[in-house]
Formats: sequence, C-alpha cells, structure tokens
Amino acid sequence: MSDELSTQAADLAGKAGEALRGASSEAELSAAKSHYLGKSGEITALLKAIPGLAPDQRRTAGRAINEAKKSVEALFVERRTAIADAALSASGPNPVDPSLPARSPWQGHVHVITQAWDDICDIFSSMGYSIEEGPEVETDWHCFEALNIPQGHPAREMQDTFYVDDGIVLRTHTSPVQVRTMLRKAPPLRVICPGVVYRRDNDLTHTPMFHQVEGLLVDDRVTMADLKGTLAEFARAFFGPKTKVRFRASYFPFTEPSAEVDVSCPFCTKAKGCRVCKDTGWLEILGSGMVDPEVFKALGRPEYDPNVVQGFAFGMGIDRLAMLRHGIGDLRLLFENDVRLLEQF
Repeated sequence: MSDELSTQAADLAGKAGEALRGASSEAELSAAKSHYLGKSGEITALLKAIPGLAPDQRRTAGRAINEAKKSVEALFVERRTAIADAALSASGPNPVDPSLPARSPWQGHVHVITQAWDDICDIFSSMGYSIEEGPEVETDWHCFEALNIPQGHPAREMQDTFYVDDGIVLRTHTSPVQVRTMLRKAPPLRVICPGVVYRRDNDLTHTPMFHQVEGLLVDDRVTMADLKGTLAEFARAFFGPKTKVRFRASYFPFTEPSAEVDVSCPFCTKAKGCRVCKDTGWLEILGSGMVDPEVFKALGRPEYDPNVVQGFAFGMGIDRLAMLRHGIGDLRLLFENDVRLLEQF
C-alpha cells in the first residue's frame, strides 16, 4: 500500500508540474496549486490516507508524499516569480525595477496595555491560576448584590455606574466573573478574571473605560498569609525582584479583612521619593482581602459553605500597572494612539 501511495504521489507531482508550467496568469497558477495542494487537493488526499497504513509503511509513504508536495510548492514559487517578471517587462518603457530596495513598512507592536495584560496573565498562570472571562453588560445582582453590595449601599456611589436598563449595568469591575465562575464550578478554585470595565470618571488617572484583572482563590484552608505571599510574589515578578511590598488595612464590601497593597516606587532614587509617588516612596497598586462569608452565602451552593471553605480575592487596574511600570504620567495617553508615545514601548 505504501508503494502504491508513493507511485501516486510521483505521478501527481508530474501532473501538477505540467499544470503549473502551463499557467499563464496568477489566477491559473493559484487554481492549479489548489487542485493539488488545497484542502481537497489530490496530493492532500494522499496525506490523509497515511494514518490507515501499517506503522512500518507510514514513514516511506509520508516521505514520498512530502517530497512531491515540496516539489510542487517550489515550482509554484518559481512560476509565480516568472509570471510577475513577465508582467513587469510588458508594462511599458518605464517598468518598475524589482531590484530596488523596498520601502520599509511601519513596524507595529503589541500595545503597552496588552503587554501588561499578557504579563499579568503569564505570572498568575505560572502560579496555577486559570483565566476566566464574562460579559461586559451585567445584571445588578452579579455586579453588586452577589458581592455584598445591596441597593442603597454607599459603595455603589464609589463605582459611578453606567446603567443600561433597569437592573442592567455596564460592569464596574470584573468581580462578576468570579461570581459566575463559582456558580459553575465547585471548589477548590483558583482563577483570574481580566477584562474591560466601565465607570463614570475621567481625569489624569481615570478613564470611563479601562481594564482590570481580579483574582480569586477558594479552598478549605486559605489564610491571609497565602494572600500576602501570592501578591508579594506577583509584585516582584511584575516590577522587579527588588520590589518591596506593604499591606495597609482598608475596606471593601466583599472582603473582610481587607487590605490595599503598595509597592516601593520603581522610579525613586534609593526610595527618597519622586513626583510619581508624591515623595512617599510607595505606590498603591491593588485592593485585596479574605472573601466575606456573605458572598459565599449569596451563591446558594452547599459547596461554598463559609463554615467549610475560605478564600481570598484581589483586584488591580491593568492600565495603572502599565503606567507605573513605564512612568507614564497621564492615563489618557494610553488611549490616544499617539505613535510617538506607543513606539517607546
């Protein structure tokens, strides 16, 4: 059977060569190549037959078919160049000189926010966290009530929410993804939730649309020490191994106890203070804490009995981290697409 496939491959390579050499235009050339090497091409069909051979026959047949495929591809490139050269020669008394150096195209690259997004995901993935995503238009229950922020709670004013309809909002954080994940999956759970969020705010350090990543870990034995170790390791991986980390007591409706996390300013000379950190030597990067038992109760799932499981959560602005890492003074610059700024990174 392998000899038969090898013979067929050689015959098809010969026929393909005749078809390619006979093509007089780009369209005819492409059609000939597709006939033999396309998804339904004759040589492609031979490759699909290899798994049906005995193990000792596959190598011989595969080598013959691949050689046929390579010879057809090489001839296609050769004929395409010849057809293009012929077209240039027939273009008139002032043809384009293909030997001249081409104009250098503008080289794009990954946006500075995307760089930070990818780096954050890579760091937490290396710690065993999976990545979850959810809708940007959320219900009030997922965005607030399930997170221990009921109607009339003062924290709702801090969010500056865009309301789409009664009970429907543009999410103000990616914490609803944590809720949706817990409703789908039982503990142990270790996830991060990056995404776009919206708030009615616009100044040097805030924009109406920005990017957040929030993390959640739930298991039967989780402590504040686990949270501190995780975030300290993240800070050193993102900002550099010499980065110092401190935790300050704070308040968030969905965690108790709660803490804000600061890192030593990467722009200061010997941590003496600068305009970025306002002469404090520290920069605030995220909020965190142990998941409030009321959040587990709101899920209505026995797997998340707060007497059995504990967890910690944290959230950070990706745009802010990108600003701090690169010393960008105005958050709005990241969204203006000024190449003079973006090409620096």
